[in-house]
Amino acid sequence: MRFGVVGMGRAGGSFAAALGSVGWEIGATWGSGDDASGAAQDVDVLLLAVPDRVVGVVANVIQPGPAAVLHVAGSLTLEPLVAHARRGSVHPLMALPDADVGAARLLDSCRFAVAGDPAATQVAEALGGQAFTVKDEHRQLYHAGAAIASNHLVALAEQAQRLARAAGVPADVYNQLMIASLNNVATADPVSALTGPAARADWETVRGHAAAIEATGHPTDRMLYLMFAAEAAQMAGHRLPDDVFPDDVKPPND
Repeated sequence: MRFGVVGMGRAGGSFAAALGSVGWEIGATWGSGDDASGAAQDVDVLLLAVPDRVVGVVANVIQPGPAAVLHVAGSLTLEPLVAHARRGSVHPLMALPDADVGAARLLDSCRFAVAGDPAATQVAEALGGQAFTVKDEHRQLYHAGAAIASNHLVALAEQAQRLARAAGVPADVYNQLMIASLNNVATADPVSALTGPAARADWETVRGHAAAIEATGHPTDRMLYLMFAAEAAQMAGHRLPDDVFPDDVKPPND
C-alpha cells in the first residue's frame, strides 16, 4: 500500500514511521508551506495530520484523486472532507509526544476510532491496532473523554507534583502511586479502584487537606481538590459536606 502524509508534526511523523515499518510504501510527505494540491494523485491513502481547525481548509486545497483521504482528528466528522469521494478518518486513541515514541505506541495494540472509507480500518489493522466506530453525533463527547483521559490526567499529575514540592518531598514521589491506580482501573473498574478519604467519608481528613492546599497559595488547587473529592464521594455513595466549600462556591452535589 502506498501512502502519503500531509502534516509532518508529531502525529504525521508517528504515522509515517509506523506505517513504513510494517511495509507500507511512503510516497511523499508535505509540511507547512508545501504545495499539497496534488497529494491525492499518486498514493492509495492520504493522511491529513494537520490541526483540527484547518482540516477542511487543507482538504479543499487538495485536488480529488484516487486516494482515500483520511484525517486523524478525533473531534471531527467527515464533513470537512466532502470534496473527496473517498474519505474517512482514523484517530489514534494515544498520546504521540514525538515521532519515535509515537510510532512505537501506534504499533502497540493501539485503539483507533475509524469512520468512512475502508482504508481507515486498513490503516488500523496494518498497525496491529483495534478499530472501533463513533457516531457522528457523539464525536465531541468521545473526544472530550480522550482529553480528560490524557490532557486532564497530565494536569492532575502536575498538581500532585506542585503539592509534593510544597511539602518538601521529591516531585516524582507520586508517580508509582498514579501508575498503580491506573492499573487498578484497567483491570477492574473505577468504583472498585477508588480509595482515599472521600471514598470512606472521612470528612475531617478532607477538610485538613483542603486547608493545607489553600495555604500553598495556588489559585485553583483547593477547588480542584474539592471538586474531585466530591466526585469520589459520589462514586462511593456519599455526599461531600457543603461546609468544606468556600462560602461563595456552590457545592457540585446540588
